[in-house]
Amino acid sequence: MAPPHSSSDPSSDDAVDLVVAGAGGGLAGALRAADAGLDVVVIEAGETFRRGNNTSMSTAMIPGAGTRWQAEAGLEDSPAAFLADVRAKTRGQADAVLAEALTDFSSELVTWLADGLDLPIELAADISYPGHSVARCHTVPSRTGAELLDHLVARARAHPRIDFLVPARLVGARTHEGRVCAAVAEYPDGTREEIPARALLLATNGYGADSDAVRELMPEIAGAVYHGGENSRGDALRIGRELGAATGYLDAYQGHAALARSAGTLVGWATIMHGGVLVNTEGRRFGDETVGYSEYAAMLAAQPGSEGWIVHDERVHELCTAFGDYRDTVEQGAVVSAEDAAALAERCGLPADALADTLARAAEHAVRGSTDEFGRGNWEAPLHAPYRAVRVEPALFHTQGGLVVDGRARVLREDATPIEGLYASGGAAIGISGHGAGGYLAGNGLLPALGLAVLAADHCQERLLAHRIS
Repeated sequence: MAPPHSSSDPSSDDAVDLVVAGAGGGLAGALRAADAGLDVVVIEAGETFRRGNNTSMSTAMIPGAGTRWQAEAGLEDSPAAFLADVRAKTRGQADAVLAEALTDFSSELVTWLADGLDLPIELAADISYPGHSVARCHTVPSRTGAELLDHLVARARAHPRIDFLVPARLVGARTHEGRVCAAVAEYPDGTREEIPARALLLATNGYGADSDAVRELMPEIAGAVYHGGENSRGDALRIGRELGAATGYLDAYQGHAALARSAGTLVGWATIMHGGVLVNTEGRRFGDETVGYSEYAAMLAAQPGSEGWIVHDERVHELCTAFGDYRDTVEQGAVVSAEDAAALAERCGLPADALADTLARAAEHAVRGSTDEFGRGNWEAPLHAPYRAVRVEPALFHTQGGLVVDGRARVLREDATPIEGLYASGGAAIGISGHGAGGYLAGNGLLPALGLAVLAADHCQERLLAHRIS
């Protein structure tokens, strides 16, 4: 491959306005740009991307602060309150500029998805996610990323200004006098094509599928199952670095402690937030589950056998059927039932006395509304027999660090100057989760994936319009 700099002129008549690398959340940017009159090419490495990337594998939770859906539900919220929650959850570690930009934009993003793209948005008001001071996660009826992505793909495929190159992998980018001038795509047979472009949005996700990088940067979760897109191998990091981009928060990630071991499906943390508990193979709880599913993944990984059981009951089961992923888990036969604690222990292969004691203690705290020895005070309701349980293992869903961007999604150099025409979103960019796994809030994956993509499209359109006027 030639060096990442060329004499090509991005003002050339044959240059496409915007190349979007990655057909997940990046499609929101493609659609926003195309609706503004820009010509867009989407490059996607995975031929089966509609079921194989992190957007499709999500629960489609998109946080928005101060939306009309919240107002209809009688909930008061604001970008300032959302920003305060981000700062609290990350202990002040989140990038200040990006956190403010995304929380400010969150309501507009959700509204545009509904009104601009006809996405059937609804507020997930029935579940309280750790770290959010108010219900602000908006989703689609099935609560699956597959529904969200299918909608974006259908809109993009039908748009006359959007072309797809699938399967094709972005392997490089060229600049001319400090500006992006071309994207380099590689096809499965090894041939390459240079696409003249005025701008490039890196939306290829992070590096979760690169086991060596994960082992180096986040060893506490390196032994967990990777439950994300197979093409998340750090392409954006490599390409950005070749162009002089700065990187940050490379130790940040979203983990999950509720992946069904036998089915490989997401059980969902609603089982916990509605009152369930997570026990290890000794039948004992080992922490406050309500602190968050992301940081609890490493805690589960540290338990004997790196596995455990989420125990809940019929009430919780019925509430969780609102989630498509949970329904899939049930249909796969991963949820077991038992009439009492002794029968449940036998079915799960857990010590009967320990499990009975654990469930009795949890029920006592739930009835009293008291805080237990781990600091858990959020119980919603006590569990009652008959019980249900799912064998779970920890998982790494996606990384939360990447190329440093500003509030318009522009990729920055080490000296904080932007690389003109280069943008990043989602796992390709730094997120707003701080360091490690503990700062992750529900929706912190899709908000930067969709939000930064849209902000990039808006800036790209403004930039090109200014150039054309001048």
